[in-house]
Amino acid sequence: MVAKIVVVGSFNVDLTSYLERIPVPGETVTGDRFVTGPGGKGSNQAVAAARMGAEVTFIGRIGQDVFAPIALDMWKAENINTDYVVQDPNHSTGVAPIAVENSGENSIIVILGANLAIEKADIDKAAEVIAAADVLITQFETSDEIVQYAMQTARDKGVKTILNPAPARSVPQEIVALADYITPNETELATLAGMSVDDDVIEMGRSLLVTDEQTVVATLGSAGARYITKDTSELIPTFKVDVVDTTGAGDAFNGGFAVALAESKNLEDAIRFGNATAALSVTKTGTAPSMPQRETVDTLLSAN
Repeated sequence: MVAKIVVVGSFNVDLTSYLERIPVPGETVTGDRFVTGPGGKGSNQAVAAARMGAEVTFIGRIGQDVFAPIALDMWKAENINTDYVVQDPNHSTGVAPIAVENSGENSIIVILGANLAIEKADIDKAAEVIAAADVLITQFETSDEIVQYAMQTARDKGVKTILNPAPARSVPQEIVALADYITPNETELATLAGMSVDDDVIEMGRSLLVTDEQTVVATLGSAGARYITKDTSELIPTFKVDVVDTTGAGDAFNGGFAVALAESKNLEDAIRFGNATAALSVTKTGTAPSMPQRETVDTLLSAN
């Protein structure tokens, strides 16, 4: 059975500068090279899921500008269903200027443009596709209203929901309550919990659980990912790889994790699958282009 994933979220064009170190305020640093490519958390997750062999539908908005064909051409190449993508005449395609240090660390600015113009009607038009999906994923590069409406629509149709609360921001509890799985990194977890990144991960995770059925999966970089439920918690280690660029690792994890859940893998195996997807993504530069193929993920998992 082919996994069916619906992603409600963002597309941004990544404008990536590679340099020795990210400048401090007021400083100019000469970079090594500049690359333009497809990105946006939602789109990256859709590409990751598609490369894992899933049937993926993307719901979102782009502009009618020079950046729009980058999105449309990529989605076509990845066999992602774009029947529910709107080309907005009044808003620009999202862009994300990114600086990547030689160490692999990154700094990102996001200008969301058309992503913030997604309407409830866009979700309603895709109601049948959502109802037929195994998992719906959404993130925080759209409005709170759309995040909530998308997850409520999926919930009403008995579809599993993943909330990737990125970029970090505080949201009403009723939004978090609609997620079956909440997948923050450490910064996002602390922001949602209203605590410090130095606080206990398990304590912060449990503070997000509105219902007993929910699960927090905190992605912890090179340490792996920790799942947290009302009664249990376990760290699932990641895989040792040569890190080139960490941009998009969280998106790779979410795409892989969603597909694994859709394929009825248990929670620990689904997290390992997400970890493997993320680990392979950081061995290449870029975001969407760095998403690995299913064969390489399966090979990594079988070797460990």
